[in-house]
Amino acid sequence: MDKHRTRAAVLTGVAGYVPPGTVTNAELEARLDTTDEWIRSRTGIAERHTVPPGTATRELAVEAGQLALKSAGRDSVDSVVLATATPDRLCPATAPEVAAALGLGPVAAHDISAVCAGFLYALSAGVGAIAAGFADHVLVIGAETFSAIVDPKDRNTAVIFGDAAGAVVLRAGDPDEPGAIGPVRLGSDGQYSDLIQIPAGGARQRSSGTVPEAADHHLQMQGRKVYRHAKERMTQAALDVLERSGWSVEDVDRLATHQANARISEAVADELGVPRDRVLSNIEHVGNTSAASLPLLLADSATQGRLRPHDRVLLAAFGGGLAWGAASLTWPDVTAFAAHTYRG
Repeated sequence: MDKHRTRAAVLTGVAGYVPPGTVTNAELEARLDTTDEWIRSRTGIAERHTVPPGTATRELAVEAGQLALKSAGRDSVDSVVLATATPDRLCPATAPEVAAALGLGPVAAHDISAVCAGFLYALSAGVGAIAAGFADHVLVIGAETFSAIVDPKDRNTAVIFGDAAGAVVLRAGDPDEPGAIGPVRLGSDGQYSDLIQIPAGGARQRSSGTVPEAADHHLQMQGRKVYRHAKERMTQAALDVLERSGWSVEDVDRLATHQANARISEAVADELGVPRDRVLSNIEHVGNTSAASLPLLLADSATQGRLRPHDRVLLAAFGGGLAWGAASLTWPDVTAFAAHTYRG
């Protein structure tokens, strides 16, 4: 690469990992006031996956990281960025343990917390590290064990979330080559932080001296308000990225949104004017896997032939914070890996 040219971050490996435990809609029907038809019509989800007892985010991240490194043909990187809203502990970060478990040595490693928008925030950190010359290769992972924070008796969240991990490897390259990450647009609005939250466990609750209610230890979400913000914020971020990429809507071959809800993905596509047959989806079999969602979707789509080299891909995500983002890239010729046990 010409040292005088702008360094770009190029996607050179991608993988997804889904744990073996499966919770079907039929199983939820047996313990919640819900039905398979209700869940499918409102979310598009038929099943979601959970980790075995004693398994946490680190193990999922390691599985996806190993596969992504294999996809990239590498056994080393300069940095590991882990996006997760379910770290193994409040302190320290989980990423250093993931790097150690992967045998990567004393590399830079840190966590990023932006809930469902976390992968795009982590991707941006990897892009920035490469552009600044701090790293030549970065492993970006999104991993979540939402089964540990979701109330199994809460119909609003128990039907939606699942556990999984996804990862990509970035390398330094040229801006005009396939796989180069294009413009990234990130945003947030803390005025609405209570729309998606876990009230208990943090410094605010602990310093208050109050004893939290049992429900405060679980994820709480105001679904209707989240839907409206998600549609608006992802659409605007995506439009900004299209403009900065020099793309028209017609140029988009594949729209990859974080798999929050099938209706949200369709609404964003409709707002943008992207035909629904260009929208990538795997939510039926994995549910909402938060920060793992986008890399898992990319890995699944590539292995299943729904994402091909030279496809122009528009990414968008939205999560708690509120936080959101969008990015673009032209898909490279890469061998993706997706380890899963989907029944469909």
